[in-house]
Amino acid sequence: MSRVGKAPITVPDGVQVNINGNHISVKGKLGELSQEVDPSLSIKLDNGILTVERTNEEKQTRAYHGLYRALLANMMAGVSEGFEKKLELVGVGYRASNQGQKLDLALGYSHNILFEIPSEVKVETQTEKGKNPIVILKSHDKQLLGTVAAKIRSFRKPEPYKGKGVRFVGEYIRRKAGKTASK
Repeated sequence: MSRVGKAPITVPDGVQVNINGNHISVKGKLGELSQEVDPSLSIKLDNGILTVERTNEEKQTRAYHGLYRALLANMMAGVSEGFEKKLELVGVGYRASNQGQKLDLALGYSHNILFEIPSEVKVETQTEKGKNPIVILKSHDKQLLGTVAAKIRSFRKPEPYKGKGVRFVGEYIRRKAGKTASK
């Protein structure tokens, strides 16, 4: 049995949960999220505790059990506390700035990259002298936040020789020795 799927989800204070058949919607102080749940699972809400249960023991249903429980737990955490991702631009001349929801990145190409951030994600940039620029993304939707962060990282992935590129703060980059190391 799925250890993740068995764990109950505690509904935080100030969060409203609506279960409508296989459709669940969650509303909190930071926003509103909804999720369509597979029909092979049943969702129950008792005294502020949400549980996900299987209706059969098929392999696909067992896989969905942990998945949908994790998605629902992320929805609860998102609308009550929110999520944050920080990206660091490592490289000489790499810069980031934003005007509202437009992110302007200078990543060593012949042109700047203008990236329109979805309205659900709040963007902020930090530039301090002597430190790498940092892009801070905040949202109540963990899936959308991860997608936007991965897209920004894909503009210039960290390379293994000098470590230049866009990386998550705290991400470890495996470094390689260059051609001169073979002698």
